[in-house]
Amino acid sequence: MQLMSEKGAAGGGLRERKKRATRAALAEAAVRLAAEHGAEKVTVEAISATAGVSVRTFFNYFDSRDDAFVVIDADAGARMRRAVLDAPADLPPLAALREAMAAELAEAEQQHELWRLHAEVLHASPHLLARGVGAHMAAEADLAEAIALRLRGDGGTGGDGPGLYPRLLAAVAGAAVRTSMDHWSAHQEEAAFLDVFHEVFTLLAAGLPAPST
Repeated sequence: MQLMSEKGAAGGGLRERKKRATRAALAEAAVRLAAEHGAEKVTVEAISATAGVSVRTFFNYFDSRDDAFVVIDADAGARMRRAVLDAPADLPPLAALREAMAAELAEAEQQHELWRLHAEVLHASPHLLARGVGAHMAAEADLAEAIALRLRGDGGTGGDGPGLYPRLLAAVAGAAVRTSMDHWSAHQEEAAFLDVFHEVFTLLAAGLPAPST
């Protein structure tokens, strides 16, 4: 899942906020059109018209039509990486990653429908799904690198990559987000999404103890 956060878009200057808003509008238009008509039938012209911008503006944000379907918010990974690196030094790596992800997921309940459509669009098109998996793996690798840097070398940052612990932590955190979203989607009336999200990370921090019977 590629994250999108209005909170993240609230940062930066007016010009940067406008750029993020335009990119978000284009991505949402692409996903909604693809969900309705099929990605193969959606043109750059249709996406641009729906978002209220020119085709030239579209290509200021995306290199190709398919890019608009695959990554909803290309800046989310960079924001999370920076949040992990800037978190208080005494915060454990799992907690730092939890807070970085929570900031991006603050509007998850409002964005849920768009994320659901995004998943449907990717799964309906094998080549888009493959690109989506690749984008997810790249984002996960970037988070692992940030965790390794935060550990000041304890996790290993040599030629073999960030090391086992940072890679495992980034992968587990990604699985935790997906599990939180899946569970909340099936039980929306029982708890807010962020409550489910924090419960999942609490279980991780505790070492995944078996629930009491």
